[in-house]
Amino acid sequence: MLEKILKYAFGLTGALTGISLVRLLMIQSNMEEYLGTVYGVGLFIVAAVILGIGMFFLGGKVIDISAGFVDKIEDSLQKITLYELLIGASGLIAGLIIANLISIPIVKIELIGVPLSIIINILFGICGIYFALIKKNENIFDGALDKKRTQKSNGIKLLDTSVIIDGRILDLSRTGFLEGELVIPGFVLEELRHLADSADDVIRAKGRRGLDVLNMLKSDVKFPITIDNSEGDPKIEVDEQLLMRAKEIGAKVITNDYNLGKVAAIKGIEVLNINDLANSMKPLAVTGEEMTIRIVKEGKESGQGVGYLDDGTMVVVEQADKFKGQLVDLVVVSVLQTSAGRMVFGKFKNVHLSLVK
Repeated sequence: MLEKILKYAFGLTGALTGISLVRLLMIQSNMEEYLGTVYGVGLFIVAAVILGIGMFFLGGKVIDISAGFVDKIEDSLQKITLYELLIGASGLIAGLIIANLISIPIVKIELIGVPLSIIINILFGICGIYFALIKKNENIFDGALDKKRTQKSNGIKLLDTSVIIDGRILDLSRTGFLEGELVIPGFVLEELRHLADSADDVIRAKGRRGLDVLNMLKSDVKFPITIDNSEGDPKIEVDEQLLMRAKEIGAKVITNDYNLGKVAAIKGIEVLNINDLANSMKPLAVTGEEMTIRIVKEGKESGQGVGYLDDGTMVVVEQADKFKGQLVDLVVVSVLQTSAGRMVFGKFKNVHLSLVK
């Protein structure tokens, strides 16, 4: 209904425009005496009909185009939130203020001063809206807050189970090479407790060693550690929880676990590997050292027996597969140090008669 009314309004406007145009032309042509004659009235009618019909159809096209344009504007406004609208308006105001400051000397230029000022206002207004909208999700205080948060979290280092059982972290912390705060997540402490309660002798020894190292770290007055009370999820592996916690607080992870280090690197978490540190330093020569080891299983190669040091280091002894469960005195032949850990190779001297029950 509204569309029809607007079309008729366009048509009526065209008819009145035609009559006015014919009257103006007749006056300018000194034909005023024909205004009231049949000839003049006929010209009025013809002009009114032609322009009225033309404006009627032209008005329909204009209305269709305008309606489509209004619909697009309405859709755009519906997609824009009030926050975005306010941000865009702020950007427009800022752009116009800058443009007017720049235009003060330019507008005084003859002929081109005003057009240049108009162009500058349009460009800076559009740029103000554009940059305000693309930066709408940023907080002006985030930079300072993130910097403080990063400075605080960069000093935090999370210890995993393997590095605690290894024990070298104790000596390393006492030397003062480790800066910042050492944190033991609660779920790591819980895993150590489970290891210490294991029925397996080797696993139980590792767990108890880890708890002993933890107690020594805790009692160290010079470089104390912090126990994080974050609760773990039993459904998620401890290593995965450790990486999630490190990612959350932006901390580094100290570990001996080679695979954990690889996964952490993929996730963008910085890892400090004790084995890498030891590998980068020149270790003391241990070839020829004598030690006593309990053989717990057979090795991969024929005749090899395998035992473990208190820190979990694997010791491979040649021709010791028949002495499973027994203590053997051996001489160290070589030590292999990699990022995955240490391996000691040796040959036995003699066998104690004590057996594992």
